Amino acid sequence: MADEKRATGASQEHDILSYWETHSVFEKSIENRPAEKAYTFYDGPPFATGLPHYGHIVASVMKDLAPRYWTMKGRRVERTWGWDCHGLPIENIIEKKLDLKSRADIEAFGIGNFNDACHDTVLTYADEWKKVIRRIGRWVDMENSYKTMDLSYMESIWWVFRSLWERGLVYEGHKPMHICPRCETALSNFEVSQNYQDVTDISVFAGFTLTSGAHAGAKLVAWTTTPWTLPGNVLLAVGADMEYVLIEKEGTKYLIGKAALARLSNEKDFPLRDAAVVGSAKGSDLVGATYEPLFPYFKEWENAFRVVAAEFVSTEDGTQVVHIAPGFGDDDMELGKREQVKPLMHVLMNGTFVPELVEGLVTDGFAVKGRPVKSKEDGQGMDVEIIKALAKRGSLVWKKKIQHSYPHCWRCDTPLLNYATSSWFVRVTELKAKLLEHNEGINWVPENMKEGRFGKWLEGARDWAVSRSRFWGTPIPVWRAEDGDVLCLGSRDELAELSGVKVTDLHKHIVDPITITKGGKTYARVPDVLDCWFESGSMPYAQLHYPFENAEKFDAGFPAEFIAEGQDQTRGWFYTLHVLATALFDKPAFRNVVVNGIVLAEDGKKMSKRLNNYPDPMEVVEKHGADAVRLYLMSSPVVHGENLRFSEAGVDEVNKKFVMILKNVVSFYQLYATPAHTNSQLPNTNSHVLDRWILSRLHETLKAETKAMDAYDFAGAARPLSEFVADLSQWYVRRSRDRFKASVPLDKVDDRGSVGEAVMTLRVVLDTFAKMIAPFAPFLAEHVYQAVEGSFAGVGKRLSVHLEDWPEADETLVDGDLLADMARVRSVVSKALERRAEAGKNVRQALSSMTVSLPSGELAPELVEILKDEVNVKAVIVKKGDAAVEIDATLTPELVREGTSREVIRKINAMRKEAGLTIQDRIVVFVESSHPDVKLMLDEHKDSVITGTLAKSLRTDGAKPANAASFRANEMDMTVGFEKTP
Repeated sequence: MADEKRATGASQEHDILSYWETHSVFEKSIENRPAEKAYTFYDGPPFATGLPHYGHIVASVMKDLAPRYWTMKGRRVERTWGWDCHGLPIENIIEKKLDLKSRADIEAFGIGNFNDACHDTVLTYADEWKKVIRRIGRWVDMENSYKTMDLSYMESIWWVFRSLWERGLVYEGHKPMHICPRCETALSNFEVSQNYQDVTDISVFAGFTLTSGAHAGAKLVAWTTTPWTLPGNVLLAVGADMEYVLIEKEGTKYLIGKAALARLSNEKDFPLRDAAVVGSAKGSDLVGATYEPLFPYFKEWENAFRVVAAEFVSTEDGTQVVHIAPGFGDDDMELGKREQVKPLMHVLMNGTFVPELVEGLVTDGFAVKGRPVKSKEDGQGMDVEIIKALAKRGSLVWKKKIQHSYPHCWRCDTPLLNYATSSWFVRVTELKAKLLEHNEGINWVPENMKEGRFGKWLEGARDWAVSRSRFWGTPIPVWRAEDGDVLCLGSRDELAELSGVKVTDLHKHIVDPITITKGGKTYARVPDVLDCWFESGSMPYAQLHYPFENAEKFDAGFPAEFIAEGQDQTRGWFYTLHVLATALFDKPAFRNVVVNGIVLAEDGKKMSKRLNNYPDPMEVVEKHGADAVRLYLMSSPVVHGENLRFSEAGVDEVNKKFVMILKNVVSFYQLYATPAHTNSQLPNTNSHVLDRWILSRLHETLKAETKAMDAYDFAGAARPLSEFVADLSQWYVRRSRDRFKASVPLDKVDDRGSVGEAVMTLRVVLDTFAKMIAPFAPFLAEHVYQAVEGSFAGVGKRLSVHLEDWPEADETLVDGDLLADMARVRSVVSKALERRAEAGKNVRQALSSMTVSLPSGELAPELVEILKDEVNVKAVIVKKGDAAVEIDATLTPELVREGTSREVIRKINAMRKEAGLTIQDRIVVFVESSHPDVKLMLDEHKDSVITGTLAKSLRTDGAKPANAASFRANEMDMTVGFEKTP
């Protein structure tokens, strides 16, 4: 039955989707709001090269939730989808598809052909994305989506770059940065930060033989975790004020830091731990000494192979001697500049050794030809060959495996190299103060992101390498003459004016052949394209083709009110948006940002198709409903930047305890509601305490939800909704059932606790609550709204709940004293039921009394009545004292007979349900027994049996009904049944 209901729920969601689309409800929700009350939301563009996963669904629900809420608050929230189209993610796919293994392969294939293949593949899964986004109930315009490969988008990116250029914030530089040798391009520091992996590498202690100075002939011992960089060594750095010791073992002398030797001697395998100390020296004494290069292939390198002093030398690790290769590290590069030694680039951009080094090593018997120094498949192979070469030359002192965190390409997983190369940079360091200042004005959820991940990243901000030596991207709009003079363009018109060529496409293979002649010089475009993060960071401007179009619209909506993505974007999209907005407009790009954590598999591991450790998202949606998934995710820690172990059982629980329970309440309402109830207004003063309480709870919940939603605290807004559903079902509806069953016509009732007030109260509660859950559970909200308002039949107030305004909490209806008293009553009930269970008395058995001790010694009479009914006692005695509950479990014959009557009611109602009767069906109850107490029971409680079973009458003789059954209660045997009657 539960599975049947779930299936019906999923089918109902499909019907509601069709209803929304048939009536253009999404479009109307935007059109109905005034343009001057625009609310800007930026939708970060995903790549359509893979299917959406749970991380995408979390972000998508957040991106749906806030716009729905602010639309109901009267704002016009236009929502346009975007696609990230350029960059390594797409290029890597095409390389695999076409079996292109290197940059040379791509160039041989043809850049135009390669880019065409990228263009044709980039939206492979767009239709699948549309299905998923639609199915989870997200409203966004995907038909008019912006794409980063569109001409208009790319032209705006040119404008962004040109604007930075004009402000002096762009420069070309040559410095060490991380490159991917497989992709043959530099990466930005935040791209590098995205994919550190724990790996095992081989570190090496190498001995450099000194050729001059007081210790000529001794080996100066240096340590490195990257043996492949040793052929590029040009200097050795020591600490000028540090102590070094001369040690001797087996006739060979070594120089090593004194503190380092003491530390390393604790390692049982360190070969010099038992060497004899034969001398000492200060680091300054070693400065100026020369040494023999480890490899003879570049021994003529100018001004190289000397010992120098450096402040960054440490006693904490290594040997207090640092191997310097200026082409492969920032400190190394700066020291090389100071010492006027050029980088010895013994590695090519593709990660292989230069030909002269390969030739020498191969000749000497080492397997290095065609092998990259680091690869995904072989992270240590080249290091092993270098270590073999060191051993053959007598330069290997020790090798040791280490485990450390090492950066890998964020797209292809290849180990990165710290490598000196040329790139175009944005001067982020000049903007740091402004970036930090603007961050102070942003509302971060969770708040710790502001000063934590994002703030710390800003504090350590470095200049941003924005160029990529790739093909599928927005070309850098810089043309250079042979004498080095450069022109930076900002539009297609400017390109046409300077070159005489009009273009309808700005991709590399189109603009590269275009030259510019000016002042007697010919300018050709520089070869690189822009980082795809530069493109996505430009989306506030480029999606509108600003400043070429929509200037007024952009000005009115910038900065954005809201964005949302995963925590990895603190060093990605959030960062690039912030940098470019600060650089261009001296403003933050957004005012409010919600950062979600990572959705993990239930076992705490990363979700993996290979491990098959998570359920398919769409199967979960179809099984439990999109609303259950949405509510589960939005009430979880994942919307506060914490990780979530996804549990399908958790989704199922939300479906059962929220979605299905609320639907049951709606069904209950529909049993008793009439047109009179539907068209009636809530009385100004509700007389029944339960009505006043549920309205108080409703507006208390609404107030809390609104406050949380205004602060973008989605989990804080969702949790009170679940609590309210439980209170509505388990307390209000259950305690009010007898009032509903009274079935007294509305127009004839004005007494206390009337069915009219109960039905009208429930109608108002459901109508208001439908609006309250609309952002979180749009399908369920529509179901509740249509059931209560009858909009499917065309008689409701609006076409859809999503065209309604957000309700306002009525403070006058929030009775704090009543809420506290009712909470106290429910606590007393819980304790009383425990006492009943201890005494072995079920709730259907009436008891004579219970005694309740309260600090106040008082309880309102109407609450006492609730206690009597709920605990099933004849009297409640309230006295002053510490909170306590006692029951009198003594049974009199009268109490036993009353308990028996309730057992009969329960049995008849079970038979009604089994027979498929509704509340409209009336019956004649049959009870027959020879037991004298049964006759007494019926004499005393006949009316309650008739009322409790929705019967017209009760008989004790005559022919037995067809469904008559034997029944025993409280040791009384009887036959019970019923027959249907008009």
